[in-house]
Amino acid sequence: MSITVEPVKPHIGGIVRVSPDHLLDDETIETVQRELETRGVLVFPQIDVSDQLQLAFTDRLGDRVNFTRQVPGSDAETPDVYKITLDRKLNAEPDYVLGTFFWHIDGITIDQPLPKATVLSARTLSASGGATEFANLYAAWDLLPEDEKREYEGLTVIHCVEAAVRPVHGHPSEERRARYKAMAAVMEQPLVWTHEDGRKSLLLGTHADGIVGMPGPHGRALLARLQQWAAQPDLVYTHKWQPGDLVIWNNQGLMHRVVPYTDEGRVMHRTTIAGKERPGRPARDANVERIYQVA
Repeated sequence: MSITVEPVKPHIGGIVRVSPDHLLDDETIETVQRELETRGVLVFPQIDVSDQLQLAFTDRLGDRVNFTRQVPGSDAETPDVYKITLDRKLNAEPDYVLGTFFWHIDGITIDQPLPKATVLSARTLSASGGATEFANLYAAWDLLPEDEKREYEGLTVIHCVEAAVRPVHGHPSEERRARYKAMAAVMEQPLVWTHEDGRKSLLLGTHADGIVGMPGPHGRALLARLQQWAAQPDLVYTHKWQPGDLVIWNNQGLMHRVVPYTDEGRVMHRTTIAGKERPGRPARDANVERIYQVA
């Protein structure tokens, strides 16, 4: 075989050994697609891909999608490649990057099928911080007690960009809020997502702002507890980047966050594989208003 996958933990993570010359082979693509469903996140250590090879790899795995064209750093040099950086020469509005310090799922506040997978390559690293943590939301659901599963199925959660960046800015100005609304939608997503293949996962992240039908504090408290549950050590893989690393993860079944860093020189290149399943829909105004009521 030209490719091998070494498990990292029982519930998450795999280290992929393959030559760059074989990255686009049928065997590699079939292995990656299979292992993404079981391992969740796959690491190609120091494989050192170009943008062109990363895009070709992305395209072999599915249709390419770019949901950040309105965000500074997108398409800066190569179409459909988003540069994740705090470098103000490339990104004059770092809100979107600073928000990644908190648990999130890519594209969950966009009215489109949820992206299937994210591909990220390390170009320049920070002197400290900058590791990426991944939490398996399939396993988080599977390991819940049965009585809690019955309680959570059928619940609907409001997700929005404003909640995702609230830890960054606290209470944003009206001008910032208007920009957030232009970038994305306020979405209703199921708390428990039953995928087309029958598997179930939780849908969680800092962008989850309340539960429909519950007063705001009650819903947020439940979401906070579930986020802590999903981030228990056995379900989390922390990747400490090396230059040239390539990582791909199942965006439909994992949440992730970055260990905070301040180095403006850190640069990562992201490409995204489109999904076909659309778990949620744009939120109804009445449901949004309800989650901001105390009782």
